[in-house]
Amino acid sequence: MKKIIIAIDGYSGCGKSTTAKAVAKELGYMYLDSGAMYRAVTLHFLKNGINPEISAEVENGLSKMDIAFHVNSSEGSQQVLLNGVNVEEEIRGMEVSARVSEISKLPEVRQALVRKQRELGKHKGIVMDGRDIGTVVFPQAELKIFMKANTDIRAMRRQQELLRKGQQISMDKVKENLESRDAMDSGRVHSPLKKAADAVELDTSYLQFDEQVSRILNLAKERMN
Repeated sequence: MKKIIIAIDGYSGCGKSTTAKAVAKELGYMYLDSGAMYRAVTLHFLKNGINPEISAEVENGLSKMDIAFHVNSSEGSQQVLLNGVNVEEEIRGMEVSARVSEISKLPEVRQALVRKQRELGKHKGIVMDGRDIGTVVFPQAELKIFMKANTDIRAMRRQQELLRKGQQISMDKVKENLESRDAMDSGRVHSPLKKAADAVELDTSYLQFDEQVSRILNLAKERMN
């Protein structure tokens, strides 16, 4: 079977990352969480007081930042390294969530990360999830999925994820954050969140996890022949 690129886009809280990881594992493909890259940039900017409205500061901040991925072979989990430090837990907090859409819309940030993402996927055999993978990063991807889900269900999932990490956040606050990010991601000028014309839409509101993984795997195998 030939190797392909699988691009999974959609709204936050739809299960993109967990689904993409499972699909990649089943196929023996590399998994790349593009959202984690933007979160890492956001954390870097917050920690270093970089003003996103000053282009010179943005460019300087990007030049002093290295993002890498490390797979924990014993656990099968993926960790995001920012300048050599594991920031996987830190980038998932609400402080980063509240600012990531603002930072992600910066042209300099998007150009820098898209270059890195394309480099990582040049040999195919990759599953990448995010907001603009099928429309901007890999418009030639053999399989494009666009995931969506009811906002209340997404908020519940995200709150449960935060609770598992010891973060007590109200449902209203989580929902407010999701709706704000939806608006910013869909309305930004550069690489907005939208469904690619040839993407398969997958509503995960009432799907079991195994079911959504199975649907994507079946579509992938069709395109690998």
